[in-house]
Amino acid sequence: MAEPVPSGGSIAEPLKSLGLTKYEALVYVALLKASGATATELHELSGVPRASVYPVLERLSQKHLVSVSNTSPKRFNPVKPDDAIDLLMRSIESDATRAKTELSRVYAQAERPARGDQELIWSIHGDDQIRSRLFELLRGARSSVQIIFYWDHLKEELITTLLSLAATVRVDIITDRFTTPVPDRIHVTVRTPPESHGIATGKCMAGGVVIVDGKQAMVVMGSKEEGFTALYSEASGFIRFFTMYWNFFSSWIRT
Repeated sequence: MAEPVPSGGSIAEPLKSLGLTKYEALVYVALLKASGATATELHELSGVPRASVYPVLERLSQKHLVSVSNTSPKRFNPVKPDDAIDLLMRSIESDATRAKTELSRVYAQAERPARGDQELIWSIHGDDQIRSRLFELLRGARSSVQIIFYWDHLKEELITTLLSLAATVRVDIITDRFTTPVPDRIHVTVRTPPESHGIATGKCMAGGVVIVDGKQAMVVMGSKEEGFTALYSEASGFIRFFTMYWNFFSSWIRT
């Protein structure tokens, strides 16, 4: 027994998510059922108001989803569904790229409001958000990175990212394990924590500190079981505190 053909209304919602209006979706679906239909026939098949059918067909034509005959009355043919979806997806990707470019330009040119003595410290929750901000921070380094990291699930990606930074960026690393060869500009100090800390196994607190260019700092703490939390700031007091922490920890660990 053949499966029933879905109604135009049931297909309209997913098509709307691809950039079509409700009327455009209904008319396109009606055309798939009756290729070569006239505007009047499409009005009857789709339920779209008669006065709206021609404007809808014009927009579908501009989106290259419909072709029109030179006959009288005019008849319309739909682009095959596979081709139509590909066209809509490319349009979405193009719009997204253009939006990203414009938004990035606006963000880069925006003036940051003065906040007096207020020093903002941002909390970041969730592994994906922390990972995204951490690697964005590292890839933006221009002169220096000082990093302490004692956790496993991002270790390989962290190492790859640190090794990929520009040759002008000095990198100082303190960690529990590092076997990858490094260039001269990268200094690595390996110090395994006491077994009682359980850091290497992820059974208790783990994390790290990142200071970039002496202007930005991010602190990550947590565990694999409970997830991670991070603090990020460009505040001078925050940077100064964790720079002092870095200096103290690095001096202690190298003695």
